[in-house]
Formats: sequence, C-alpha cells, structure tokens
Amino acid sequence: MKKFCIITNWEKDKDLKITREIVSYLEENGCRYCVQKGEKKQEGRYHYTNPEEIPDDTECIMVLGGDGTLLQAARDMVHKDIPLLGINLGTLGFLAEVDKTSVCSALEQLLKDDYEIEERMMLTGKIYREGKPIGEDIALNDIVIGREGPLRVVRFINYVNGEYLNTYHADGIIISTPTGSTGYSLSAGGPIISPSASMILMTPLAPHTLNTRSIIFSPEDRITVELGEGRRKVQEEGIASFDGDTQIDMITGDRIEIACAGEKTKIVKLNNLSFLEVLRQKMRNS
Repeated sequence: MKKFCIITNWEKDKDLKITREIVSYLEENGCRYCVQKGEKKQEGRYHYTNPEEIPDDTECIMVLGGDGTLLQAARDMVHKDIPLLGINLGTLGFLAEVDKTSVCSALEQLLKDDYEIEERMMLTGKIYREGKPIGEDIALNDIVIGREGPLRVVRFINYVNGEYLNTYHADGIIISTPTGSTGYSLSAGGPIISPSASMILMTPLAPHTLNTRSIIFSPEDRITVELGEGRRKVQEEGIASFDGDTQIDMITGDRIEIACAGEKTKIVKLNNLSFLEVLRQKMRNS
C-alpha cells in the first residue's frame, strides 16, 4: 500500500499529535495521502466523512478515534469499497484494533502489504408509511426501533419474509449484525457472534415478559417490524436509529423492512489481536 486517507476525530486527537506522526511517516516513505477532519454533519448526503473528497484509487482509509468513529466512517465510505483501518485513541475496541503506541509498526506492515482484509456484513432499513417509503439508511452495527417520548411499553409486530413471527411488548427491538452483537444487543442480553459470521440477530429491549430470548436469522431473511397502537388505541410514536446516528420518526402502522445489505465493510486486520483475545480482555475488564 502506498495511497492512504486519514480520517481524524479531532475531539480525540485534539493536538493532532497522532495525525502528524502518521503524516510524517507517510511522507518519509514516499506515500500519497489526504487528511480529512471527521465530524458529525447535521445535513447532507453523508454522516461523518465526505466520500467525494477521497480519491478513488485510495488503498486504505485510516480512521483515528475509536469504534464509534469507524462505524460512522464505514457508513459513509461503503460505496467506495476501500478497506478501513481503525486506530484506537480511547479504550480497547472491537473494530479499531491498533492503539496509539503501535501506530508505526502498523504503518510498516501496511507498506509491506503484510495484512488481511476482513469483510463485515451490513444492514439496510427502509421505512414505509401507508405503503410509501419515508426514509432509509444503512448500518454496520445495528438498527434499533424504539419508543419516542415518555417511558412506556410499546407493541412491536414482527414478520419474517412476510410471515407473522410474534409481537413484543417492550422498550424496543435491536436488529444487529454479528459486528453489532458486541454492542447494544449484548447489553440487552443478546449473544456474542463472531464478526466473520453472516446472520441477522433480533434482540428485544427490556421485553415485558419472562421468557423472551434473542432470535438469529439467516442473511437471506427479510425482517419487518411494525409499530403497533398504543394503549386505548392511541397513535404510538417511535423512532428508528441506524448505528446510533441517523434517526427516522415512526408512528402507528409504520413498518421498517430490514435486510442484509449488498455492500460490505472491509476492515484491515494486522493480526495484532484476534477477536477472541479482544473478547477475553473486554470480559476481564467488565
């Protein structure tokens, strides 16, 4: 690799110390690079990173920040089909595997082409109101459908491939990828799935029952969640959230159709830590 882009979370690299170290290393080794400040956008076609400013022949995008920064960059860059390398400037992450003390060794591996590419599945979600689409987005971790407003139990009616599955009375529903199984779904009691797997996980959030468990579906399945009526048949208000970022309002009768995306996120693996080793460290620190 000789052509790079650096996406920097300036809140975590405020003095740009790590960014400058990377730039200096790349310049000394005759590499081409561009630097982009990653920040949440209020409007526009992208969330965090402007894909139009990144050359098409870029071989690797280095994302400085943490798992959250990498998640947002991945959603913006998915159509560019460029591998991402996460450089963690915070606590140990599942996605950003390189820490700030091992940046130079990681760069050396990249320049020697000593790496592997791991593909991660993504989800698409499209929301319909009275049969017409009102919003859609893509997620690497999860799509969460929950209530909007005061605390209360909401009714979610679930279908798989057009066939009725069940109804949850709960705070919400988390539909996640294997990558997202170690995120919000895990905190809600969902299982941990290897990120290299290809499947869809449904986990109810604080369900109003004693025997509700997560359900795992094949990547070919299409899941539909309908927002049911509130108590006394009043109109319910909810919200669909994509990777904790994009939020689309929903009301009673709205449906969101969720399926495996055609695109995948490519993650650069330098074999410093396996998923199992990261998992062991996370569990030790919890």
